[in-house]
Amino acid sequence: MDTLILGAGGHGRVVLDILYQAQTHNPVGFLDNNKALHGRRVDGLPVLGGMDQLPVLKARGIHGAVIAIGDNGVRRAMGDLLDQHSFEVLSAIHPSAQLARNATIGRGVVIAAGAMVCAHCQIGDYVILNTGCIVDHESMIGTAAHVCPGVRLAGHVTIESGAFIGIGATVVQNVRVGFEAVIGAGAVVLTNVEPMTTVVGVPARSVKDAPSAEEFASLLGANVAQSHHEAQAPSAVSKRARNQGASPNSDSESGVATSDPRDPMHIVR
Repeated sequence: MDTLILGAGGHGRVVLDILYQAQTHNPVGFLDNNKALHGRRVDGLPVLGGMDQLPVLKARGIHGAVIAIGDNGVRRAMGDLLDQHSFEVLSAIHPSAQLARNATIGRGVVIAAGAMVCAHCQIGDYVILNTGCIVDHESMIGTAAHVCPGVRLAGHVTIESGAFIGIGATVVQNVRVGFEAVIGAGAVVLTNVEPMTTVVGVPARSVKDAPSAEEFASLLGANVAQSHHEAQAPSAVSKRARNQGASPNSDSESGVATSDPRDPMHIVR
C-alpha cells in the first residue's frame, strides 16, 4: 500500500527505515507542517507539504499513513486527523522486533529495531516502543505512550495513556505509571507513579508533583482543545517541551477507549 509518513524529523527517518526494512508498505512521501521542509527530500523521500495535503493525496489514491511524531499528544491528535480524512492508520514494526504470538498490538504503533514484547502484553494505539526496549509479560502500555530506547519494563507493569518513559529507565514488576507521567532517563522506578508526575533518579523520586483533583479535571478539558490546535499548527512538533506538565490529548475514537482517564487505554473524547 502506498503510504504517507506524518512527520519528517528524526523520528520520521527512523520510521522510513522501518518501512523499508519491513517491506510491508510503500512509503511515497512525508507530510510536515514545517514549510522549510516542503519540496525537499529526507533520506530520498520527498516532503509533499503539510497536513492540509491529506485530502489532495487521498484523492490521488493514497489511503495509508504512519504517524512519525515523538510528542505524545500531537501524535494522538494526528490519529484523529487521519480518521477525519478516512485514512488507514498504519503501524511500522521493524522485522527485528520480537512480538509474542499472544501480544495485542493497537493501530498506529511504531515498534523499532530490537524491541521485545513478551507474552500477553497489550499495546495501545499510537504507542512508540523505541529501539531495544523490553516490555515483559502481561504488561499494558496505554494509548500514545512513548517507551524510549533501552527501557526495561518488568512483568505486570501498567503504563497509562500519554506517559513518557525516558531512555534506559527501569520499571519493576507490578508498578503503575500514571496518565501523562514522565520517567527520567536512567531512572529506576520501584513504586507507583501518580498521573502528571515527573520522577527521576535511582530510586526514582518525584521532582514534579501530580495536580490536585480539581487541577487534573481542568487540565483534561483544556488539553482537548489544545491537541486539535496543535494538529493544525505550523509545525507538527509541539511547541512545548515534550511532556512537561500536561501533554495535549485528542478526541479520536478507539474501540478500547474508556471514560476513566486513568485507564491505560483511555482517549479523551
